[in-house]
Amino acid sequence: MPVDTITQSVPTTLRAAVGGTTRPALPQSRAARELGLKRSEFDLAVRLGRIRTVPDEGGGGRRVTRAEIDRVASEDGFPEALREQVRAVGTAEGAALLGVTTPRFTRLARLGLVSPVGFYLNRYRTVVWLYAAEDLRRFTEDEKHAPLLRGRTPEPLRRRLDAGLDLRARNWRGRHLGSLLRQADDPWARAAALASLLEAAQVEETVPDPCERAHMNRFAPEPPSRSAAPDSPAALLTRRIMTAEDTDEVAWLRSDLASALVEARADRPAPRPAATPGPEQGPGPECRPASPDPEPNPDPAPVADADPDHRSDRASGRHRGLLGWLRRGDD
Repeated sequence: MPVDTITQSVPTTLRAAVGGTTRPALPQSRAARELGLKRSEFDLAVRLGRIRTVPDEGGGGRRVTRAEIDRVASEDGFPEALREQVRAVGTAEGAALLGVTTPRFTRLARLGLVSPVGFYLNRYRTVVWLYAAEDLRRFTEDEKHAPLLRGRTPEPLRRRLDAGLDLRARNWRGRHLGSLLRQADDPWARAAALASLLEAAQVEETVPDPCERAHMNRFAPEPPSRSAAPDSPAALLTRRIMTAEDTDEVAWLRSDLASALVEARADRPAPRPAATPGPEQGPGPECRPASPDPEPNPDPAPVADADPDHRSDRASGRHRGLLGWLRRGDD
């Protein structure tokens, strides 16, 4: 699974020295206002590596140094150029940018030829994928893509679509992981980023030591959507999108997680409880085995399909419940 790596990591200090003085880094909401960006635009700029953040030494959310704000503001064409770089569009507007029909655009996205940079759930709990307008412009400028924008879809690609191929969620996970790894300033945080895309049972098999799992979980990234209530249909669907499903993707993540653990252990071992606990002192909470996973909730009822390109899939009964929703979005 490819990983976006646009920028290198930055030092973790929260203060930038300027003329012998220090200027405290800003919360992300304040940084967005100073750069004249909507919060959604700012968040996408961070995910794409256009704006670099640093951890809060006080344990809060990530921040933006004054030096980084100055760097971004000094770029040519600011702020219009930056806003255009982080403009996200849905399927209809994306199709217009490519000069194709909406069904053709959806097929290109399912084939992985254009990759989403985000998603949200509409009021019908249908997944709506978002694409970077800049990516789409580059796609049209590449002459080798011209045959995909005109005429019939090549037969080999049609067969893959007919077999149910849909790489949108997987490609989004690749970009999401790239963003997490760019922001990981600690080897345990890098391991946690990889673990966040795996099922709990797969993480337990890869990291059998409960102390290491507990320590790694302290660095677990926040989910991309924090507004949904835990265990709600929206939260379950978001988790489904975030979890690797293909065998090769899972194997790749588990292999990288094992390698990341080797680096994390070399940096510093996971903390463990005292060797001889007192009479009333049980094992430390960081090393207690995880409780069994609760029984999964039944899949919510399917919602109306907004994508005519997938109606034949639904009619054949191949995709139901949460998995079906991943195939349906793109209002």
